[in-house]
Amino acid sequence: MSDEKYVFRPERKRFLAITAIIGVVLVVIGILTTSSGGGHAEEEHSLVNAMSESLLASVEKDVALVAESTEGEGHGSETWLKRLFANLWMNNVYFTGLAIIGLCFVAIQYAASAGWSAGLKRIPLSMASWLPIAFVLMIVVWLVGNHDIFHWTHTDLYAAEGGDEILKGKQAFFYWPLEGTSGMPVFFVIRMVVFFGLWYLFFTWIKREMLAEDLDGKTSHWFKLRKLSAIFLVIFAVSSSVSAWDWVMSIDPHWFSTMFGWYVFASWWVSGLALITYSVARLKERGYLSVINANHLHDLGKFVFAFSIFWTYIWFSQFLLIYYANIPEETVYFVERMTTAPYSWVFYVNLLMNFALPFLLFMTRDSKRHISMLKLVCPLVLIGHWFDFYMMVNPGIMQENGGIGFMEIGMTLVYGSAFVYIMLNSLSKMPLVAKNHPMLQESLHHHI
Repeated sequence: MSDEKYVFRPERKRFLAITAIIGVVLVVIGILTTSSGGGHAEEEHSLVNAMSESLLASVEKDVALVAESTEGEGHGSETWLKRLFANLWMNNVYFTGLAIIGLCFVAIQYAASAGWSAGLKRIPLSMASWLPIAFVLMIVVWLVGNHDIFHWTHTDLYAAEGGDEILKGKQAFFYWPLEGTSGMPVFFVIRMVVFFGLWYLFFTWIKREMLAEDLDGKTSHWFKLRKLSAIFLVIFAVSSSVSAWDWVMSIDPHWFSTMFGWYVFASWWVSGLALITYSVARLKERGYLSVINANHLHDLGKFVFAFSIFWTYIWFSQFLLIYYANIPEETVYFVERMTTAPYSWVFYVNLLMNFALPFLLFMTRDSKRHISMLKLVCPLVLIGHWFDFYMMVNPGIMQENGGIGFMEIGMTLVYGSAFVYIMLNSLSKMPLVAKNHPMLQESLHHHI
Protein backbone atom coordinates (compact mmCIF):
# COMPACT_ATOMS: atom_id res chain seq x y z
CA MET A 1 0.00 0.00 0.00
CA SER A 2 2.72 2.49 0.98
CA ASP A 3 4.52 2.14 -2.35
CA GLU A 4 1.45 1.94 -4.56
CA LYS A 5 1.86 4.06 -7.69
CA TYR A 6 -0.13 4.46 -10.85
CA VAL A 7 1.69 3.37 -14.00
CA PHE A 8 0.81 5.48 -17.04
CA ARG A 9 1.32 2.82 -19.66
CA PRO A 10 2.40 3.60 -23.25
CA GLU A 11 -0.70 1.95 -24.72
CA ARG A 12 -2.91 4.34 -22.73
CA LYS A 13 -0.89 7.32 -23.91
CA ARG A 14 -1.23 6.04 -27.46
CA PHE A 15 -4.98 5.66 -27.08
CA LEU A 16 -5.31 9.25 -25.86
CA ALA A 17 -3.14 10.51 -28.71
CA ILE A 18 -5.25 8.66 -31.28
CA THR A 19 -8.43 10.02 -29.69
CA ALA A 20 -7.03 13.56 -29.90
CA ILE A 21 -6.11 13.07 -33.57
CA ILE A 22 -9.61 11.80 -34.33
CA GLY A 23 -10.93 14.89 -32.57
CA VAL A 24 -8.79 17.19 -34.71
CA VAL A 25 -10.01 15.44 -37.88
CA LEU A 26 -13.63 15.86 -36.78
CA VAL A 27 -13.05 19.55 -36.05
CA VAL A 28 -11.61 20.02 -39.55
CA ILE A 29 -14.58 18.18 -41.09
CA GLY A 30 -16.90 20.35 -39.01
CA ILE A 31 -15.20 23.52 -40.22
CA LEU A 32 -15.43 22.40 -43.85
CA THR A 33 -19.09 21.38 -43.62
CA THR A 34 -20.05 24.53 -41.72
CA SER A 35 -18.23 26.88 -44.08
CA SER A 36 -19.63 25.14 -47.16
CA GLY A 37 -23.20 25.67 -46.02
CA GLY A 38 -24.80 22.58 -47.56
CA GLY A 39 -23.02 20.02 -45.43
CA HIS A 40 -23.72 22.10 -42.39
CA ALA A 41 -27.41 22.16 -43.11
CA GLU A 42 -27.57 18.39 -43.53
CA GLU A 43 -25.58 17.85 -40.36
CA GLU A 44 -27.82 20.09 -38.29
CA HIS A 45 -30.97 18.59 -39.76
CA SER A 46 -29.94 15.07 -38.80
CA LEU A 47 -28.83 15.98 -35.30
CA VAL A 48 -31.26 18.72 -34.38
CA ASN A 49 -34.19 19.66 -36.58
CA ALA A 50 -35.82 16.25 -36.56
CA MET A 51 -36.23 16.55 -32.79
CA SER A 52 -37.59 20.09 -32.67
CA GLU A 53 -39.83 20.89 -35.65
CA SER A 54 -43.10 20.17 -33.88
CA LEU A 55 -42.14 22.39 -30.97
CA LEU A 56 -41.14 25.30 -33.16
CA ALA A 57 -44.51 25.42 -34.88
CA SER A 58 -46.22 26.60 -31.70
CA VAL A 59 -43.72 29.21 -30.60
CA GLU A 60 -43.02 31.40 -33.62
CA LYS A 61 -44.05 34.45 -31.67
CA ASP A 62 -41.49 33.76 -28.95
CA VAL A 63 -38.74 33.15 -31.47
CA ALA A 64 -39.52 36.54 -32.95
CA LEU A 65 -38.84 38.00 -29.51
CA VAL A 66 -35.42 36.36 -29.48
CA ALA A 67 -34.64 37.74 -32.92
CA GLU A 68 -35.68 41.20 -31.77
CA SER A 69 -33.40 41.02 -28.72
CA THR A 70 -30.35 40.26 -30.89
CA GLU A 71 -31.18 42.60 -33.75
CA GLY A 72 -28.43 44.84 -34.91
CA GLU A 73 -25.56 42.71 -33.65
CA GLY A 74 -23.85 42.71 -37.02
CA HIS A 75 -20.42 42.26 -35.47
CA GLY A 76 -18.36 39.15 -35.83
CA SER A 77 -16.63 36.65 -38.08
CA GLU A 78 -17.94 34.04 -40.45
CA THR A 79 -20.23 31.40 -38.95
CA TRP A 80 -17.63 28.61 -38.90
CA LEU A 81 -15.05 30.76 -37.11
CA LYS A 82 -17.55 32.05 -34.60
CA ARG A 83 -18.68 28.49 -33.94
CA LEU A 84 -15.06 27.43 -33.47
CA PHE A 85 -14.53 30.17 -30.89
CA ALA A 86 -17.77 29.23 -29.14
CA ASN A 87 -16.65 25.61 -28.81
CA LEU A 88 -13.19 26.57 -27.62
CA TRP A 89 -14.63 28.84 -24.95
CA MET A 90 -17.28 26.37 -23.81
CA ASN A 91 -14.76 23.54 -23.44
CA ASN A 92 -12.33 25.87 -21.67
CA VAL A 93 -14.98 26.70 -19.08
CA TYR A 94 -16.11 23.07 -18.69
CA PHE A 95 -12.66 21.54 -18.24
CA THR A 96 -11.46 24.43 -16.07
CA GLY A 97 -14.38 23.54 -13.82
CA LEU A 98 -13.28 19.90 -13.59
CA ALA A 99 -9.78 21.03 -12.62
CA ILE A 100 -10.77 23.52 -9.94
CA ILE A 101 -13.37 21.18 -8.47
CA GLY A 102 -10.62 18.60 -8.00
CA LEU A 103 -8.77 21.09 -5.81
CA CYS A 104 -11.99 22.16 -4.11
CA PHE A 105 -12.78 18.54 -3.19
CA VAL A 106 -9.36 18.09 -1.60
CA ALA A 107 -9.73 21.37 0.30
CA ILE A 108 -13.15 20.40 1.63
CA GLN A 109 -11.78 17.12 2.96
CA TYR A 110 -9.01 18.88 4.88
CA ALA A 111 -11.15 21.77 6.09
CA ALA A 112 -13.77 19.31 7.39
CA SER A 113 -11.10 17.05 8.97
CA ALA A 114 -12.62 14.18 6.97
CA GLY A 115 -10.97 10.80 7.41
CA TRP A 116 -12.92 8.57 5.04
CA SER A 117 -11.31 10.11 1.94
CA ALA A 118 -7.67 9.87 3.07
CA GLY A 119 -6.92 7.11 0.55
CA LEU A 120 -8.29 8.80 -2.58
CA LYS A 121 -7.27 12.47 -2.42
CA ARG A 122 -4.50 12.09 -4.98
CA ILE A 123 -7.06 11.54 -7.75
CA PRO A 124 -8.80 14.93 -7.41
CA LEU A 125 -5.44 16.58 -6.77
CA SER A 126 -4.19 15.31 -10.14
CA MET A 127 -7.25 16.84 -11.83
CA ALA A 128 -6.08 20.28 -10.72
CA SER A 129 -2.87 19.86 -12.74
CA TRP A 130 -4.88 21.12 -15.72
CA LEU A 131 -5.16 24.64 -14.21
CA PRO A 132 -2.06 26.25 -15.81
CA ILE A 133 -2.99 24.88 -19.23
CA ALA A 134 -6.56 26.06 -18.73
CA PHE A 135 -5.27 29.55 -17.98
CA VAL A 136 -3.13 29.72 -21.12
CA LEU A 137 -6.00 28.46 -23.28
CA MET A 138 -8.45 30.88 -21.69
CA ILE A 139 -6.21 33.88 -22.29
CA VAL A 140 -5.42 32.88 -25.88
CA VAL A 141 -9.05 32.24 -26.82
CA TRP A 142 -10.06 35.49 -25.15
CA LEU A 143 -7.45 37.54 -27.04
CA VAL A 144 -8.26 35.95 -30.40
CA GLY A 145 -12.03 35.54 -30.22
CA ASN A 146 -13.43 37.91 -27.63
CA HIS A 147 -15.41 39.98 -30.13
CA ASP A 148 -17.15 36.86 -31.43
CA ILE A 149 -17.83 35.41 -28.00
CA PHE A 150 -18.82 38.52 -26.02
CA HIS A 151 -21.13 41.04 -27.60
CA TRP A 152 -20.31 43.63 -24.93
CA THR A 153 -16.67 43.92 -26.16
CA HIS A 154 -17.71 46.06 -29.15
CA THR A 155 -16.85 49.60 -28.10
CA ASP A 156 -19.41 51.25 -30.40
CA LEU A 157 -22.08 49.97 -28.01
CA TYR A 158 -20.86 52.53 -25.46
CA ALA A 159 -21.09 55.55 -27.77
CA ALA A 160 -22.66 58.64 -26.22
CA GLU A 161 -25.28 58.66 -28.95
CA GLY A 162 -26.83 55.51 -30.36
CA GLY A 163 -25.15 53.17 -27.91
CA ASP A 164 -26.68 50.42 -25.80
CA GLU A 165 -28.06 51.97 -22.61
CA ILE A 166 -28.13 48.68 -20.71
CA LEU A 167 -24.49 47.90 -21.48
CA LYS A 168 -23.46 51.43 -20.62
CA GLY A 169 -24.70 50.74 -17.13
CA LYS A 170 -22.48 47.65 -16.93
CA GLN A 171 -19.42 49.19 -18.53
CA ALA A 172 -17.48 49.76 -15.30
CA PHE A 173 -17.79 46.08 -14.39
CA PHE A 174 -15.85 45.18 -17.53
CA TYR A 175 -13.73 48.22 -18.40
CA TRP A 176 -12.81 49.96 -15.15
CA PRO A 177 -10.71 52.08 -14.94
CA LEU A 178 -10.85 52.67 -18.70
CA GLU A 179 -14.62 52.96 -19.15
CA GLY A 180 -15.55 55.56 -21.71
CA THR A 181 -12.51 54.71 -23.86
CA SER A 182 -11.84 52.11 -26.52
CA GLY A 183 -9.22 50.29 -24.48
CA MET A 184 -8.94 46.75 -23.19
CA PRO A 185 -11.59 45.63 -20.64
CA VAL A 186 -8.96 45.79 -17.92
CA PHE A 187 -11.13 44.89 -14.95
CA PHE A 188 -12.43 41.75 -16.70
CA VAL A 189 -8.94 40.55 -17.67
CA ILE A 190 -7.51 41.33 -14.23
CA ARG A 191 -10.18 39.18 -12.61
CA MET A 192 -9.36 36.30 -14.92
CA VAL A 193 -5.63 36.52 -14.21
CA VAL A 194 -6.12 36.92 -10.45
CA PHE A 195 -8.54 33.99 -10.19
CA PHE A 196 -6.29 31.59 -12.07
CA GLY A 197 -3.25 32.91 -10.21
CA LEU A 198 -4.84 32.30 -6.80
CA TRP A 199 -6.17 28.88 -7.79
CA TYR A 200 -2.80 27.74 -9.07
CA LEU A 201 -0.97 29.21 -6.07
CA PHE A 202 -3.12 27.26 -3.61
CA PHE A 203 -2.80 24.16 -5.77
CA THR A 204 0.99 24.31 -5.57
CA TRP A 205 0.93 24.98 -1.81
CA ILE A 206 -1.52 22.17 -1.07
CA LYS A 207 0.27 19.70 -3.33
CA ARG A 208 3.64 20.57 -1.79
CA GLU A 209 2.39 19.95 1.75
CA MET A 210 0.65 16.70 0.77
CA LEU A 211 3.83 15.30 -0.78
CA ALA A 212 6.01 16.56 2.07
CA GLU A 213 3.81 14.64 4.48
CA ASP A 214 4.74 11.44 2.62
CA LEU A 215 8.42 12.05 3.34
CA ASP A 216 8.58 12.97 7.01
CA GLY A 217 5.13 12.06 8.36
CA LYS A 218 4.83 15.17 10.56
CA THR A 219 1.28 16.11 11.56
CA SER A 220 2.25 19.77 11.10
CA HIS A 221 1.68 19.28 7.38
CA TRP A 222 -1.91 18.17 8.02
CA PHE A 223 -2.62 21.20 10.22
CA LYS A 224 -1.12 23.52 7.61
CA LEU A 225 -3.18 21.83 4.90
CA ARG A 226 -6.33 22.37 6.94
CA LYS A 227 -5.51 26.07 7.28
CA LEU A 228 -4.65 26.49 3.58
CA SER A 229 -7.82 24.65 2.58
CA ALA A 230 -10.06 26.85 4.72
CA ILE A 231 -8.57 30.00 3.18
CA PHE A 232 -8.82 28.58 -0.33
CA LEU A 233 -12.50 27.70 0.11
CA VAL A 234 -13.34 31.29 1.03
CA ILE A 235 -11.48 32.55 -2.04
CA PHE A 236 -13.08 29.89 -4.22
CA ALA A 237 -16.57 30.79 -3.01
CA VAL A 238 -16.12 34.32 -4.34
CA SER A 239 -14.02 33.62 -7.42
CA SER A 240 -16.19 30.78 -8.73
CA SER A 241 -19.30 32.97 -8.65
CA VAL A 242 -17.64 35.98 -10.26
CA SER A 243 -15.98 33.82 -12.91
CA ALA A 244 -19.42 32.38 -13.71
CA TRP A 245 -20.73 35.90 -14.26
CA ASP A 246 -17.69 36.88 -16.35
CA TRP A 247 -17.12 33.80 -18.46
CA VAL A 248 -20.67 32.56 -18.97
CA MET A 249 -23.45 34.94 -17.95
CA SER A 250 -21.94 37.97 -19.71
CA ILE A 251 -22.26 36.12 -23.03
CA ASP A 252 -25.93 37.13 -22.79
CA PRO A 253 -25.21 40.69 -21.62
CA HIS A 254 -28.83 41.88 -21.40
CA TRP A 255 -29.83 38.99 -19.16
CA PHE A 256 -28.87 38.16 -15.62
CA SER A 257 -29.81 35.80 -12.83
CA THR A 258 -28.96 36.22 -9.15
CA MET A 259 -28.73 32.41 -8.92
CA PHE A 260 -26.27 31.98 -11.77
CA GLY A 261 -23.12 31.67 -9.67
CA TRP A 262 -24.72 28.83 -7.70
CA TYR A 263 -25.96 27.25 -10.92
CA VAL A 264 -22.53 27.11 -12.56
CA PHE A 265 -20.96 25.88 -9.33
CA ALA A 266 -23.56 23.10 -9.04
CA SER A 267 -22.84 21.96 -12.60
CA TRP A 268 -19.08 22.14 -12.07
CA TRP A 269 -19.31 20.37 -8.71
CA VAL A 270 -21.38 17.37 -9.77
CA SER A 271 -19.24 16.99 -12.92
CA GLY A 272 -16.09 16.96 -10.80
CA LEU A 273 -17.61 14.44 -8.39
CA ALA A 274 -18.56 12.20 -11.30
CA LEU A 275 -15.01 12.31 -12.68
CA ILE A 276 -13.50 11.56 -9.26
CA THR A 277 -15.90 8.66 -8.73
CA TYR A 278 -15.34 7.24 -12.20
CA SER A 279 -11.55 7.50 -11.83
CA VAL A 280 -11.57 5.77 -8.44
CA ALA A 281 -13.80 3.00 -9.81
CA ARG A 282 -11.57 2.43 -12.84
CA LEU A 283 -8.37 2.40 -10.77
CA LYS A 284 -9.92 0.03 -8.26
CA GLU A 285 -11.05 -2.23 -11.09
CA ARG A 286 -7.48 -2.34 -12.44
CA GLY A 287 -6.03 -3.43 -9.12
CA TYR A 288 -4.99 -0.07 -7.70
CA LEU A 289 -6.22 1.66 -4.53
CA SER A 290 -6.13 -1.30 -2.17
CA VAL A 291 -7.25 1.06 0.63
CA ILE A 292 -10.58 1.70 -1.11
CA ASN A 293 -13.55 -0.57 -0.46
CA ALA A 294 -17.25 -0.64 -1.34
CA ASN A 295 -18.00 1.81 1.46
CA HIS A 296 -15.83 4.51 -0.12
CA LEU A 297 -17.48 3.88 -3.48
CA HIS A 298 -20.86 4.14 -1.78
CA ASP A 299 -19.99 7.55 -0.34
CA LEU A 300 -18.78 8.82 -3.72
CA GLY A 301 -21.92 7.49 -5.39
CA LYS A 302 -24.05 9.22 -2.76
CA PHE A 303 -22.30 12.50 -3.53
CA VAL A 304 -23.08 12.19 -7.25
CA PHE A 305 -26.67 11.19 -6.48
CA ALA A 306 -27.24 13.99 -3.96
CA PHE A 307 -25.68 16.78 -5.98
CA SER A 308 -27.49 15.74 -9.14
CA ILE A 309 -30.63 16.50 -7.15
CA PHE A 310 -29.05 19.73 -5.88
CA TRP A 311 -28.26 20.82 -9.45
CA THR A 312 -31.87 20.08 -10.41
CA TYR A 313 -33.11 22.15 -7.48
CA ILE A 314 -31.01 25.14 -8.60
CA TRP A 315 -32.03 24.66 -12.24
CA PHE A 316 -35.73 24.48 -11.40
CA SER A 317 -35.58 27.41 -8.96
CA GLN A 318 -33.97 29.65 -11.58
CA PHE A 319 -36.35 28.47 -14.30
CA LEU A 320 -39.50 28.74 -12.17
CA LEU A 321 -38.80 32.28 -10.95
CA ILE A 322 -38.18 33.51 -14.50
CA TYR A 323 -41.13 31.58 -15.94
CA TYR A 324 -43.51 32.80 -13.23
CA ALA A 325 -42.46 36.45 -13.53
CA ASN A 326 -42.78 36.27 -17.35
CA ILE A 327 -40.68 39.40 -17.90
CA PRO A 328 -39.58 39.45 -21.58
CA GLU A 329 -35.96 40.48 -20.93
CA GLU A 330 -35.62 37.48 -18.58
CA THR A 331 -37.70 34.83 -20.34
CA VAL A 332 -35.88 35.40 -23.63
CA TYR A 333 -32.96 33.40 -22.17
CA PHE A 334 -35.09 30.26 -21.92
CA VAL A 335 -37.12 30.99 -25.04
CA GLU A 336 -34.09 30.76 -27.31
CA ARG A 337 -32.98 27.54 -25.61
CA MET A 338 -36.36 25.82 -25.42
CA THR A 339 -37.77 26.78 -28.79
CA THR A 340 -34.90 27.49 -31.20
CA ALA A 341 -34.25 24.57 -33.55
CA PRO A 342 -30.60 23.83 -32.78
CA TYR A 343 -31.10 23.73 -29.01
CA SER A 344 -34.60 22.63 -28.02
CA TRP A 345 -33.81 18.91 -27.97
CA VAL A 346 -30.66 19.54 -25.91
CA PHE A 347 -32.76 21.44 -23.37
CA TYR A 348 -34.76 18.32 -22.54
CA VAL A 349 -31.88 15.86 -22.89
CA ASN A 350 -30.08 18.01 -20.33
CA LEU A 351 -32.78 17.32 -17.73
CA LEU A 352 -32.93 13.65 -18.62
CA MET A 353 -29.19 13.02 -18.27
CA ASN A 354 -28.50 15.28 -15.32
CA PHE A 355 -31.50 14.48 -13.15
CA ALA A 356 -33.73 11.62 -14.28
CA LEU A 357 -31.05 9.03 -15.07
CA PRO A 358 -28.76 9.64 -12.04
CA PHE A 359 -31.80 9.77 -9.77
CA LEU A 360 -33.28 6.50 -11.00
CA LEU A 361 -30.03 4.57 -11.48
CA PHE A 362 -28.47 5.59 -8.17
CA MET A 363 -31.60 5.35 -6.04
CA THR A 364 -30.83 1.99 -4.43
CA ARG A 365 -28.02 1.34 -1.95
CA ASP A 366 -26.46 -1.47 -3.95
CA SER A 367 -26.22 0.57 -7.15
CA LYS A 368 -23.75 2.95 -5.51
CA ARG A 369 -21.52 0.12 -4.28
CA HIS A 370 -20.90 -1.63 -7.61
CA ILE A 371 -18.15 -0.52 -9.95
CA SER A 372 -20.14 -1.50 -13.04
CA MET A 373 -22.97 0.90 -12.13
CA LEU A 374 -20.57 3.71 -11.22
CA LYS A 375 -18.87 3.25 -14.59
CA LEU A 376 -22.26 3.61 -16.29
CA VAL A 377 -23.75 6.56 -14.44
CA CYS A 378 -20.70 8.79 -13.97
CA PRO A 379 -19.94 9.13 -17.72
CA LEU A 380 -23.62 9.92 -18.28
CA VAL A 381 -23.34 12.74 -15.74
CA LEU A 382 -20.14 14.06 -17.34
CA ILE A 383 -21.73 14.08 -20.79
CA GLY A 384 -24.95 15.52 -19.41
CA HIS A 385 -23.18 18.47 -17.84
CA TRP A 386 -21.19 19.02 -21.01
CA PHE A 387 -24.64 19.54 -22.57
CA ASP A 388 -25.46 21.87 -19.69
CA PHE A 389 -22.45 24.09 -20.37
CA TYR A 390 -23.16 23.92 -24.08
CA MET A 391 -26.62 25.34 -23.36
CA MET A 392 -25.16 28.06 -21.18
CA VAL A 393 -22.59 29.22 -23.72
CA ASN A 394 -23.39 28.43 -27.35
CA PRO A 395 -26.94 29.81 -27.84
CA GLY A 396 -25.84 33.25 -26.64
CA ILE A 397 -22.97 33.29 -29.12
CA MET A 398 -24.42 31.51 -32.14
CA GLN A 399 -28.16 32.27 -31.83
CA GLU A 400 -29.96 30.23 -34.50
CA ASN A 401 -26.69 29.25 -36.24
CA GLY A 402 -25.55 26.76 -33.62
CA GLY A 403 -25.91 23.01 -33.34
CA ILE A 404 -24.09 19.88 -32.24
CA GLY A 405 -22.10 18.23 -34.98
CA PHE A 406 -18.60 17.19 -35.98
CA MET A 407 -16.96 20.35 -34.64
CA GLU A 408 -18.49 20.02 -31.17
CA ILE A 409 -17.74 16.32 -30.86
CA GLY A 410 -14.20 16.70 -32.20
CA MET A 411 -13.35 19.65 -29.96
CA THR A 412 -14.54 17.75 -26.90
CA LEU A 413 -12.42 14.73 -27.83
CA VAL A 414 -9.35 16.94 -28.14
CA TYR A 415 -9.94 18.67 -24.82
CA GLY A 416 -10.93 15.46 -23.06
CA SER A 417 -7.86 13.58 -24.28
CA ALA A 418 -5.53 16.40 -23.26
CA PHE A 419 -7.18 16.74 -19.85
CA VAL A 420 -6.99 13.01 -19.10
CA TYR A 421 -3.37 12.86 -20.27
CA ILE A 422 -2.34 15.70 -17.94
CA MET A 423 -4.34 14.19 -15.09
CA LEU A 424 -2.92 10.67 -15.43
CA ASN A 425 0.61 11.94 -16.04
CA SER A 426 0.42 13.94 -12.82
CA LEU A 427 -1.06 10.98 -10.95
CA SER A 428 1.80 8.73 -12.08
CA LYS A 429 4.40 11.04 -10.53
CA MET A 430 3.22 10.73 -6.92
CA PRO A 431 2.17 7.92 -4.57
CA LEU A 432 -1.47 6.93 -5.00
CA VAL A 433 -2.03 6.84 -1.25
CA ALA A 434 -0.92 9.33 1.40
CA LYS A 435 0.81 6.76 3.62
CA ASN A 436 1.45 9.23 6.48
CA HIS A 437 -1.99 10.83 6.51
CA PRO A 438 -2.97 11.01 10.21
CA MET A 439 -6.46 9.70 9.42
CA LEU A 440 -5.49 6.87 7.11
CA GLN A 441 -6.48 4.23 9.66
CA GLU A 442 -9.94 5.75 9.87
CA SER A 443 -10.20 5.46 6.10
CA LEU A 444 -9.00 1.84 6.15
CA HIS A 445 -11.78 0.94 8.60
CA HIS A 446 -14.44 3.09 6.96
CA HIS A 447 -17.82 1.37 7.07
CA ILE A 448 -21.33 2.62 6.36
